[in-house]
Amino acid sequence: MVENDVARVTFSTEGAVLKSWILKKFKDEKGHPLDVVNAAACAELGFPMSLGSLDPELGKKLNSAIYLAAPPSASLSAPVKLEFVFSDGKIQARKAFSFTTGYAIHGEVSLFDGQRNLPAEVAWPGGLGDHSLAPELTAISEQAVFQAVGSETPQVESLTPSFFGRFFSSEPTPANGKLDVSGPLTLAGLEDRYFAGIFFPESADQAFRIRRIAWSPPDWKGKESERPKPLTAWLRSDAPKPLPFRLFVGPKDLEVLRAVNPSLERLVDFGWFSFVARPLFLGLRSIHDHWTGNYGWAIVLLTILINTALFPIKLKQIRSGQEMQRIAPILKGIQDKYKHYKFNDPRKQRMNQEIMKVYQEHGINPLSGCLPMLIQLPFLYGFYKVLDLAIELRHAPWMLWVKDLSARDPYYVLPIIMTVTMFILQKMTPMTTADPAQQRMFMIMPLFMGFMFINFASGLVLYWLTGNVVGIAQQMLINRFMPKLPPLVPSPPRKAAVKGN
Repeated sequence: MVENDVARVTFSTEGAVLKSWILKKFKDEKGHPLDVVNAAACAELGFPMSLGSLDPELGKKLNSAIYLAAPPSASLSAPVKLEFVFSDGKIQARKAFSFTTGYAIHGEVSLFDGQRNLPAEVAWPGGLGDHSLAPELTAISEQAVFQAVGSETPQVESLTPSFFGRFFSSEPTPANGKLDVSGPLTLAGLEDRYFAGIFFPESADQAFRIRRIAWSPPDWKGKESERPKPLTAWLRSDAPKPLPFRLFVGPKDLEVLRAVNPSLERLVDFGWFSFVARPLFLGLRSIHDHWTGNYGWAIVLLTILINTALFPIKLKQIRSGQEMQRIAPILKGIQDKYKHYKFNDPRKQRMNQEIMKVYQEHGINPLSGCLPMLIQLPFLYGFYKVLDLAIELRHAPWMLWVKDLSARDPYYVLPIIMTVTMFILQKMTPMTTADPAQQRMFMIMPLFMGFMFINFASGLVLYWLTGNVVGIAQQMLINRFMPKLPPLVPSPPRKAAVKGN
């Protein structure tokens, strides 16, 4: 066993493979120390740092042989170099691993037949990450990552078959779990939602391949097609020489990833609205570190700040709603005048023209009421990405029953309260449309949103719920201090003048 400040790594002299890689600062879903090696799967598929060669039988022999370890101590502390050697008089296999501080190590494997080096490859089977999760959740979050030399960003392949790919794909494409990438490579490896295992090749001829390989958990009684299929990755070189590499195994924490050379910061992809998500994350972390010490209350406080900043836009929305209510009688009169015509009747277009004319006469933009919702969407998506990707919120509690802000509310309390507060806010807010059908649709919206948020991260629901509560408080102030505009009464139609004889 080798231990440094962040990891505790256990090797076996049988095969000189990794039996476990425990990240000391993290727990799995069951509260145990997090081992990113899937021991159950690896017992069938092989353990990390298994050797491969052009001769499969040789590979099997080398991965079951007993190696000599130097230094021979059972417990080592970094900085240290650990070396394993095996020889049967014909083939010599050597593995060397150098540990310092942090999440990265240096490794080298080589095969020698007495006259020359042989091509070799090193594997990480069985996936990587939190294997205490359900197998289907693990498979969804696992991805392959690689970056060609000269490329600015890593490329990610999910290798999870799409719905149609399960039935119609026959070629060895990423959609059905196979990927081969030739060098030269800057990096290549595996990642899940919160953790990554990345090889840094140290020669241009090193290539990367990855497969989804099925295995049977203990006492497996399910269908063959439903067996877990974790990712297995190989770093290889067809050149007859030693295979050197660096290996990062750690959390997808921005500060940790930024400290790696080359930087792995782009493994945390906040998506299209990264210009919103990244500042949200930094603000959330700053509030947590300096004020609240709790990410739940940090979400609440940040939401209050965001809604306070957007309050002037909300005032514009309210005024727009009041103006729409003011001209509602006029609009209803126009709609009643044309209600007998069918939707595709050309005369129905006159109704729209008259309605637009009323909008223009009173200086009303019918879409202005939608502006606050449109502005909220980037924040909603940004919070969604932050809660989905930021490892700081993994297993982060709020209070009482909410033990993990990155997971759904187990009792659906937050989604229910969110739905109720959204309905109250909807009732308090002036409608921006005079159409009864659209008004009914607006009143159904809270139920739709509540249903949609049931399986979202509880932190995201907390964000929306807090926004509703702040909105209700703001609306109460507006209803008290902002005078309502009197409705406009449509003028009666003028009678045509009667000409005298």
